[in-house]
Amino acid sequence: MQNDQSVTSYARDVSGVESPHSAVSWGAVIAGAVIASAVSAMLVIGGTGLGLVSMSPWRDEGASGPALAVGSIIWLFFTHIIAYGIAGYTAGRLRTKWTDVHDDEIYFRDTAHGFLVWALSAVVGLILLGTTVASVVSGTAKAGATLAGASAGAVTATAGQSMQESADRLSLDYFTDALLRPNDPLVATAQGDVRQETSRILGRSLATGELSETDQDYLVKLIAQRAGVDESTAQQRLTQIKEQAEQTAREAEQTAREAADATRKAAAGFSLWAFASLLVGAFVASFCATIGGRARDR
Repeated sequence: MQNDQSVTSYARDVSGVESPHSAVSWGAVIAGAVIASAVSAMLVIGGTGLGLVSMSPWRDEGASGPALAVGSIIWLFFTHIIAYGIAGYTAGRLRTKWTDVHDDEIYFRDTAHGFLVWALSAVVGLILLGTTVASVVSGTAKAGATLAGASAGAVTATAGQSMQESADRLSLDYFTDALLRPNDPLVATAQGDVRQETSRILGRSLATGELSETDQDYLVKLIAQRAGVDESTAQQRLTQIKEQAEQTAREAEQTAREAADATRKAAAGFSLWAFASLLVGAFVASFCATIGGRARDR
């Protein structure tokens, strides 16, 4: 009876002793993460090649934009499933065999090893792709600036003006023209070409949303003198051109807003699908690690 109590006490003491070794096989985890990164890079390069092959610069040839977007998302999921499936299984096969451990604990540890493979690979991938992500963000900002510049260019083209620095409302050229503007348009015509001055006046009216009475009177007289019409006809012509310029400006602004909104929606959609693919990759890596672990313990 005393011997049985001693054996039980000894078993309790042994079971309560902390193991000096970690339950994590970092070698297997690192190996799996390296494999995941390499396979992902290989599949991404292959997918990029397939995408370029399916594209065409000619009208009505090659894959359409939506088809390429859907194909990219499908290939992203395929890449994560294959890469993390191989990496998780490899980590499970390479990890240390645990003895005197319950089956449920082994299953948990294998799952954790697969998740660690995914996490380490994702962190390293984000670090390595940091420069690329920064370039993409910078390119997006430049594209937005170009789009805004194109919209401003459409407005100024209608007004007949080459405006500098995105239609600066406080352009000194306009105030210089107003300062040196003669009372008689004939004098202004004799001094040289007044097209640039007229363009600056119209450009400022588009930027501020109004045409001052002084500018309007001056343009009416100038149009009447240059076009050889009476001031009433010149007033009608000025009003018509001003309305056309404002309409073109509104259409250009609407087009720019629609393009920016489409870009925002596309970026948001891709980010959500990428998030979902990462979740699938984490699940696949964890699950395949348990399969590899069971094969290791046979």
